[in-house]
Amino acid sequence: MSPHAPSDAPGRLLLFVFYSIQPVYGAQHPPLDPRIHRTFPKDTPKGNNLKSKKASSFHEFARSTNDAWDIDEEEDEDFLAPIHPSSLPPTLHSPHQVPPLPSQQPSDTTREPDTGPGPADQLAPPTAEVCLQQEENTDCGQINGRVVVKSSSEALLNTNTVSSTVRSTLQKQQSLPVRPIIPLVARISDQNSSGAPIMTVRDKSRLDKFKYLLSCPNTDLEALRKHSWSGIPREVRPITWRLLSGYLPANMERRDLVLMRKRDEYFGFIEQYYHSRTDETYKDTYRQIHIDIPRTNPLIPLFQQPTVQEVFERILFIWAIRHPASGYVQGINDLVTPFFVVFLSEFVEEDVENFDVASLPLDTQRNIEADSFWCMTKLLDGIQDNYTFAQPGIQNKVKALEELVSRIDEDIHNYFKRYEVEYLQFAFRWMNNLLMRELPLRCTIRLWDTYQAEQEGFSHFHLYVCAAFLIEWRKEILSMVDFQGLLMLLQNLPTIHWGNEEVGLLLAEAYRLKYMFADAPNHYKR
Repeated sequence: MSPHAPSDAPGRLLLFVFYSIQPVYGAQHPPLDPRIHRTFPKDTPKGNNLKSKKASSFHEFARSTNDAWDIDEEEDEDFLAPIHPSSLPPTLHSPHQVPPLPSQQPSDTTREPDTGPGPADQLAPPTAEVCLQQEENTDCGQINGRVVVKSSSEALLNTNTVSSTVRSTLQKQQSLPVRPIIPLVARISDQNSSGAPIMTVRDKSRLDKFKYLLSCPNTDLEALRKHSWSGIPREVRPITWRLLSGYLPANMERRDLVLMRKRDEYFGFIEQYYHSRTDETYKDTYRQIHIDIPRTNPLIPLFQQPTVQEVFERILFIWAIRHPASGYVQGINDLVTPFFVVFLSEFVEEDVENFDVASLPLDTQRNIEADSFWCMTKLLDGIQDNYTFAQPGIQNKVKALEELVSRIDEDIHNYFKRYEVEYLQFAFRWMNNLLMRELPLRCTIRLWDTYQAEQEGFSHFHLYVCAAFLIEWRKEILSMVDFQGLLMLLQNLPTIHWGNEEVGLLLAEAYRLKYMFADAPNHYKR
């Protein structure tokens, strides 16, 4: 058959699309060359291959996806200096009035606007080769005696080293919306991306309030939740998370005793059970954990250290055998990372992502490990039905999200129906690992400040955050013209540039939705 025959047109069209579409990446997927790392849905021999065959059951869908959020096996979590937290108190002022937004709060909640990247900084994402070259050529300097690494992506924003030819070629490519390029790995500090001072007057005032509450003989947990809703200062986040999760008691005199007892109890589990990881009963569980751990934030040096990976293996294995109803499920490994980073930051002043954990005293390492285990356990106790057989908790939450979106944005809901997009196809991982694959780790930590301040943050409020997160991309969703484009967007939302500012706005919208719909009689059945 002639190469110009009409029957070859679909194949040539697919080949053209494959080599011409610029890959779009979210918090977990750095810029990839589509010729090296293919992230598109698998092609089928048929001409109409823009929509994959729908699974006939939830079990088939789960089996077909395996690791539900993985398109490639290489993902990344990144750290970036967070923007100053937005303020939104969770208290209601009247039964018929939505609480005021941060801009309407008294002076205690006012904040200076952040200055984001200007139009001149909006460059298209580089290819994988450019990114690798930039990572090898990061600039270093010293500020106040400390070594500060200037990331390659930041240098890309502030310099004109990229040739105009490459820039014009990238900008001409048609793809999903382009976002500012932010370092894949950057400092976790209380400094925003515009270079504002680390500690403002407002930040110091908030920190003083936290210190006062935490210094009381009996901490007022309700007041602590109220202040934590709009973000917790980094200096007091570890102790605040321990208190809000229920790991520590409110009474100050009992805390040291409880910590000692719980830490000893955890390492008692290690001595009792960890040697059984090679037994026939548990070897499959341990094998899956052992496979998943290296894939947890592979581009961040902290999580690739053998010491850290061994800590994660012990935490996940002990949790799995102590919870046989669910056991270990892929995605639970991600839920350890925020606790580990927060508790590690209590002992580390420099950049956490490059810190050698093995250099810490052994007792400190053990304390971080035990605290991470117990706080993760407290979290999972409230959402364990997400991980039991057939994962009924996730199915119910995805159905609730569908019904909620049909009420708050009928256009998006009908658009999904038009292109036969099932909510399970993108919202499964939103519920399975609490948006951790959609947001940078710095944003997850800020998000969890509010989740722990809410009475049912992880189990209930998360639904409204997911709805607000979906509506955030309304314009981009309605601009897609086929099933494949919609799914690519929803599975790779470009949140790499997000910081505390965006998370604060997301939480404000989620709070508004919760206030309007949580008690509505025609809403979903909780």
